[in-house]
Amino acid sequence: MNTLTTGKIKTIFDEEFENIFLGITIADFQKRGFSFGDSVTIVLEDGTTLKDIPFYSGYYSGVEELMLCGYPGDPYIKIARNCGNPTWYEFDVKDDTYAEVFLEEKGKYLEIQELFSLEYSDAIEDFDSLETYCNFRELKCGNIKPHYFYRSASPCDNWHHRGTPTDQLVKQYGIRCVLNLSNSEKKYASFLEKEDFNSPYYHSLYEKGDVLLLLLNVNYRSLDFKEKLAKGLLEMTQHEGPVLVHCAEGKDRTGFVCATIMSLAGAHAQDIIADYMKTYDCYYQITETSAPKKYEAILDNIHDFLYSMCEKEPTTPLEDLDLQTSAIQYLKQGGLNSEEVSQILNYIQNNT
Repeated sequence: MNTLTTGKIKTIFDEEFENIFLGITIADFQKRGFSFGDSVTIVLEDGTTLKDIPFYSGYYSGVEELMLCGYPGDPYIKIARNCGNPTWYEFDVKDDTYAEVFLEEKGKYLEIQELFSLEYSDAIEDFDSLETYCNFRELKCGNIKPHYFYRSASPCDNWHHRGTPTDQLVKQYGIRCVLNLSNSEKKYASFLEKEDFNSPYYHSLYEKGDVLLLLLNVNYRSLDFKEKLAKGLLEMTQHEGPVLVHCAEGKDRTGFVCATIMSLAGAHAQDIIADYMKTYDCYYQITETSAPKKYEAILDNIHDFLYSMCEKEPTTPLEDLDLQTSAIQYLKQGGLNSEEVSQILNYIQNNT
């Protein structure tokens, strides 16, 4: 095995996604000689060896495949699966145990890293509107109520300097209920303590109990995801709209939940896919014509969600997917009965 190693580093619980943080920052990991696109081997304290794992700057592995991720904004590098089960429980890790990372092969996965690697500007002047900057838009597919469902980046997490301007849009569009997919009470409280927190309208909704904190993972196959989503959508029906759906950046968790809502409203697969991909146009200017390889790679994410929800093989033509029936069944798998699902359908659909 290559002699390049981190030495023993502490394992830390990732509260948001329940993965394994390794107690070294991305910058410090790179100073040790590791680079995005490298192949690494990770040895946990109990002897478990994760051999030939890619080190990426995002969730670029195949669905449910393992990786070492240095996601911008995270405090440490982490062991995770792309849309897979939490690694903390998978490998039965405990706080303050140790792991060691070794270089397996330099640049083995560099081609994939470069294909998927995405960075976007945080300067508002680089975008054509405030809505584009905040990835803020209305859901319009199917028989969904008009001017009632919206999606965006986080109005409370100011990580990409979008919290305050998104809060302005939340107020402007009269949002009255929020499905916050990425935060717990503890995480939201941490935003309030930051000097740059300036989202007064959002916080007023929170204080009135109109911000529903779901803390979803990204594994839409898991029972935990289905149960939290089903419970959140049912609770949503007890609040007046318009409704905003958001996670941290408004990309994947938001995209999958909005796809579920639009499926319940009878939307066509291509309309749902177009809405999902619009985020990557807003943030990165990635379209089918501007960056076809990146576009096709990202497209796999929403395709996999739809096929997974419908429990169909990816060879099935999209037009043959019964999205509405499958979304209803998906919520029932999350613990809802027919009456509760009907309650959600009546809330979502335009029946006038």
